[in-house]
Amino acid sequence: MRKIAPAANRELLKAFDEKQKDLAYWLSRTPQERLMAVTTLIKQSLAPGQRMDRTAISQRKMRP
Repeated sequence: MRKIAPAANRELLKAFDEKQKDLAYWLSRTPQERLMAVTTLIKQSLAPGQRMDRTAISQRKMRP
């Protein structure tokens, strides 16, 4: 039988700085992982069949 373990972090609201933790997390990820995350968020916000407007995006090849 599998059990679901609750996951929670308790911190004081005054001391909790979510922006710094978010920044540290994303800076620890590779550029490819960040790009995949952004692409996933964009796809989730588009309606079915709708395409992303790429007129304001410049594309560059990523180095391996």
